[in-house]
Amino acid sequence: MHIEYHRWYSPALGHEMELKLYGHYGQPVMVFPAQNGRFYDFEGFGMIEACSGLIEAGRVKFFCVDGIDWQSWTNQSLPPQQRAARHNDYDAYIMNEAVSFVRKSTGLEHLWVTGCSMGAFHSANFFFRHPETFGGLIALSGLYQVGKFVGDAGGMEAYYNSPLWYLRHLDDPYYLNLYRQHKIAFVVGQGRWEEECLRDTHEMEQLLREKGIPAIVDYWGHDVDHDWPWWRKMLPYYLERLGV
Repeated sequence: MHIEYHRWYSPALGHEMELKLYGHYGQPVMVFPAQNGRFYDFEGFGMIEACSGLIEAGRVKFFCVDGIDWQSWTNQSLPPQQRAARHNDYDAYIMNEAVSFVRKSTGLEHLWVTGCSMGAFHSANFFFRHPETFGGLIALSGLYQVGKFVGDAGGMEAYYNSPLWYLRHLDDPYYLNLYRQHKIAFVVGQGRWEEECLRDTHEMEQLLREKGIPAIVDYWGHDVDHDWPWWRKMLPYYLERLGV
């Protein structure tokens, strides 16, 4: 398998950022780590191996970016508005630096996004905020608002980083039409540690239906926990189902 490691200084964040890519060709998929996770976790927890057949066949090329949750949403030492503002710095890094890198690496314009747990939150948030760039989403066991971290605080910056909040009031036909053309899958288990994610996924399903946005929304069994062994089964299945 073709693997590359890259690192550069990010003007948006003010420090170096790292990423790894896996594959030689195929649909570019940007991967966000789970809460406080790192760019190497996707490989470390067996997700790359689980998708190796698709990677080796040249159907998908993963770009595993680093996170900064500990500087933003999960940093309890900062006021909520500062946490939200720091996430917006991360948004600038992803959109102005990481996306440009992926496009240069692949020659392709549109990316997909995916992630597990908080990585699902990030992937959904980037997908809905930037539908001109991201044409596919596979969100596994996520929360889709930042209330767990900032409550009702955080101001408009927190609001506009919570898909369940801002989508409810979004009626712009430009964005809605883009979403309707894209490929979307929300997946969650019904086992241990999935209660909050199950609630948010139900709410997301209802919201997408109200907005007329086609999406796969699947609920796996009561034995399916919020854990990597199940995500290793889910991701290759939905990549195939969405047509990589």
